[in-house]
Amino acid sequence: MAAVYKSLSKTPKNDAPTNGVPAPPNTTKNRQRVLILSSRGITYRHRHLLNDLYALLPHSRKDAKLDTKTKLYQLNELADLYNCNNVLFFEARKGKDLYIWMSKAPNGPTVKCHLQNLHTTSELHFPGNCLRGSRPILSFDATFTSAPHLLLIKELLTHIFGVPKGARKTKPFVDHIMGFTIADAKIWIRCFEIRETSIAKSELRAQQQPDGEDHHHHTSKEIRAVGEKGDTKISLVEIGPRFILTPIVILESSFGGPVIYENKEFVSPNQIRSDLRKSKAGRYAQRSEQRIERKAKKGDLGLRTGKERPPGELEDRVLFA
Repeated sequence: MAAVYKSLSKTPKNDAPTNGVPAPPNTTKNRQRVLILSSRGITYRHRHLLNDLYALLPHSRKDAKLDTKTKLYQLNELADLYNCNNVLFFEARKGKDLYIWMSKAPNGPTVKCHLQNLHTTSELHFPGNCLRGSRPILSFDATFTSAPHLLLIKELLTHIFGVPKGARKTKPFVDHIMGFTIADAKIWIRCFEIRETSIAKSELRAQQQPDGEDHHHHTSKEIRAVGEKGDTKISLVEIGPRFILTPIVILESSFGGPVIYENKEFVSPNQIRSDLRKSKAGRYAQRSEQRIERKAKKGDLGLRTGKERPPGELEDRVLFA
């Protein structure tokens, strides 16, 4: 009871006036939590991608694999159970294809994307690194504002990959950037470290030297004084992972409901493999027909081994029989 009274009687810091000026009203907090899980049948590269995203998103929660691929509405119950309002579901098919479902639980919308050109953090040995639990800067291409469905995808990506301030396991640092770029109707996602390096003395000398002025007028003490100011240069170094998302459909509800957008240009990887098999089968059938025709011609001419050509009417054995 004492704890309840203490919590009720505590005056929030935002309500206390400062220097006679009332504090601004309380702003709504960004409470975003992401549930990350996958289906059965994912490969080791898919699992490494899931672990990389879980490490980059401190406000996420990783769960065990989902046994079903048809009853995806069960993910809403799991999100409610773990107090998450965003779901990132990895669906693997045939051990080759990976689809990502991004949903805003429990009311939607839901975006289904096909993942391609996957490169994990440990696969290419990216030189970049960032602090575990730090918050990213989200950089979106200007193309996201060109269509309504791209605006919706941008908002959903912001809720999932944007780490809220003061979230669980977060640190008060911003040291990496996540870039979202649209090219060829696909979303290219890359992650970079914001690296600050001190400027070398030669670069400082070149920066402070005006054009046409002799370089020998600067002493080492002046250069050291400039260097003590802490001048640094900022560069971007890739961390990973990098992958490409192709939007397929957008559903109105969470893992269900009517389709509000469909990508007519998307071709399923199953269809691509089927066309390749049919083209190979067509070439084989053509070679088989040519082989049969060649054998028939040889048989008509009596050139096939093991088959005797019938005697002609003008042969001696027929004329003088």
